[in-house]
Amino acid sequence: MSTPTELATAAAQGPVLFARYAFPPNSHGYCGPADNQAFFEHGTSGGADRGLRVMAQAFAGAFPYLELIAAALGLKDPLDARVVEAYWVGSPLLERVSTTLVGNSMEERFRRRSGPRFPSLTEGVLAGGLPTHCFHVFCIYPWIGLLGDDRRAQQSLTVLDRCRIRWGRVVSTAGDQVLVESSALTWDGRRLELGPSGVETVVRSIDGVGMVPDLAPGDWVSLHWEWVCDRLSERQLRALRHYTLRHLAIVNDGVAHPGPAAVLG
Repeated sequence: MSTPTELATAAAQGPVLFARYAFPPNSHGYCGPADNQAFFEHGTSGGADRGLRVMAQAFAGAFPYLELIAAALGLKDPLDARVVEAYWVGSPLLERVSTTLVGNSMEERFRRRSGPRFPSLTEGVLAGGLPTHCFHVFCIYPWIGLLGDDRRAQQSLTVLDRCRIRWGRVVSTAGDQVLVESSALTWDGRRLELGPSGVETVVRSIDGVGMVPDLAPGDWVSLHWEWVCDRLSERQLRALRHYTLRHLAIVNDGVAHPGPAAVLG
């Protein structure tokens, strides 16, 4: 059972943690409030004020998942840090969210939006999909039109790769930029896999203002689009790998109509 101090910490850190992961797609105009600069400022201030909480609720893609996880765990605050971490990174707490709860949530949110494709969407739920961001990207995203009308394979693969939460190891830092070693998604016409590791340049701050300070070579970090979101502990790194591979296995081997295949061709 969590102590009062741990509960208070979870309540204070959750909205800021959410902002770290949600800002990258928001900066590209994909989700959340229109004023991404204000959202960035709230996220980098380190304070969980009411303004940040209100902005978080504008993320129509992510926030319902937080509500689903919180309800399953018996937590009143969808922005509790344990809930936020479970959604973006993954956590054993997800195993307490039943297939029925996930299925009912998908029915409510996506049946009308996905139309005749809805049965294909539910295959991922029945195959063991859990309400993490990688579940949304791999199992839901392709069926609800979020990849747009342009279905060129390389462009769609890039969006899937940048949108998922991935991990990388810091090689070096230089001002606002960080050189990391990470693995991108590959597509061979049938399977979506993690490719060989390579080096890429990502962003940790704007004019020295960022969300993850004091990075050093050897640190493991989480990445969303071109941004560093957080420094990962060994436990978090294992969880992110585990739930990413779990949902890759679902779309590769666990369903009859995998979403990535539908958009990658």
